[in-house]
Amino acid sequence: MSEPVILLVDNGSKNAEATLRLRAIAASLGEACGKPIEPVSLQHADQIPAQDLEGYPAQVLVEFLAAQLAAGQREFVLVPLLFGQNRALSSFIPEQVAELKARFGPFELRQADVLSPLPEGEPLLADILADQVTRCGDQLGAEPTCVVVVDHGSPLPAVTAVRAAATMALRERIASDIQLTQAVMERREGAEYDFNGQLLGDLLDVYAAQDANAVIVLAMMFLLPGRHAGPGGDIDQICRAALERNPGLKLGISGLVGEHPLLIEILEQRLHAALRSD
Repeated sequence: MSEPVILLVDNGSKNAEATLRLRAIAASLGEACGKPIEPVSLQHADQIPAQDLEGYPAQVLVEFLAAQLAAGQREFVLVPLLFGQNRALSSFIPEQVAELKARFGPFELRQADVLSPLPEGEPLLADILADQVTRCGDQLGAEPTCVVVVDHGSPLPAVTAVRAAATMALRERIASDIQLTQAVMERREGAEYDFNGQLLGDLLDVYAAQDANAVIVLAMMFLLPGRHAGPGGDIDQICRAALERNPGLKLGISGLVGEHPLLIEILEQRLHAALRSD
């Protein structure tokens, strides 16, 4: 009986750095578990020129699975590089799998758990955030007065709940005199999306009004660099605008979760659990 093909899957980005980082994480996970891991994006990454990806085009889910199925492979394990249960897992992937089964016949795709399954969450994720906050404070040369856990923002309460759980766990890992709150990079308008919390730019203005010389560290609940996170991304631009409005602020942006070695430990746990379920 052949071994299942293991996929490490992210949402996908048109930014080459995101795909290169996905590949690096897949390689590290493969070294840790002793199995080959295929880095695959759900969408978008196939639009990146191959010359920007060290000459190797990105792999996207439908085309990757179709090629594997055409070659006779019938067993797959998908490890989501995602914090929580989003529509990619509940809708997009099942829909694509159903279409592929209609084309190629039956096959098995087991899905490992997300990085922070609720309600229990993932303590190692809070450890990562705490370590990144400490490193960022060291780089600023100042103890933060405020830490803001920030994510992209989602129309799904279950995704926001992952950020809330991580923030609660982070509270136990940083000094008690540091203000700790949450914010969102962007959100939909309307009271029905108030569960997302406050927009990051607005929250930075609030902190500046309370203390013009506040030292704020953003604990970034982002996995990979791209249009939102990383140099020149949306978060960077939001912070630059806030500093222009509030020049006394001292503001640091933590490293990404996908840059931390403990992420591999989480992914290895998820993969082994999925393999044991066989």
